[in-house]
Amino acid sequence: MSYLVLNISLAVIPALILLIFFYNKDNQKKEPVSLVLKIFIIGFISVLPAILIEILISQFLPQRSQLPGILLKAFIVAALVEESIKLKTVMLFAFPNKNFDEVTDGIVYTITASLGFAVFENIFYSFGPVSTLILRGVTAIPLHAIASGIMGYYIGKSNFGNPNLKYKGLLYAVLIHGSYDLFLFYGSWLPILIVPLLFISGGVLLKLYKAALKNDRTFGRS
Repeated sequence: MSYLVLNISLAVIPALILLIFFYNKDNQKKEPVSLVLKIFIIGFISVLPAILIEILISQFLPQRSQLPGILLKAFIVAALVEESIKLKTVMLFAFPNKNFDEVTDGIVYTITASLGFAVFENIFYSFGPVSTLILRGVTAIPLHAIASGIMGYYIGKSNFGNPNLKYKGLLYAVLIHGSYDLFLFYGSWLPILIVPLLFISGGVLLKLYKAALKNDRTFGRS
């Protein structure tokens, strides 16, 4: 039992650390904890429809052992389906809320949904070796937060102008998420590229978060 508790802790704690980090970065106008918790739980549950859609799509794809199959698995089955589910979660349950009134809110709520999603995935892996959970804790969980957080910036911007900006964000999220999965699925030496992918895209997210905070100070709604 203690082994399972340790594994579940390793599955959950990295996501909670990232959630607290990004929540606290919005030091101008905190989002209601109740709404953040709601989006986290919905993100957690949203893994279930994502799995069903992924299983359905996989039936029509080439063998994963071949490059076309790997590309489709990485960018369509995994990245597009999962990031679309997160986008839908935010648009349905956070975007219409009166508290969604700043660009940074898009980042906060989308990261929250993505980390709920990642926690479900990690709990699934908690029955496996500890090494897998540690690896996922330092790569897969940040990947979910980074890719979705960048998408969240454009969701936030779409609330103050062009509503189609959220699809630009979705494209960026799919490219980042899909690249991660491609490096992982293809094997050989490509998984090494996950490290620079996370550092570069993580830097982009922090830059966008800074831009969102500046935007909110200047143009945000009170």
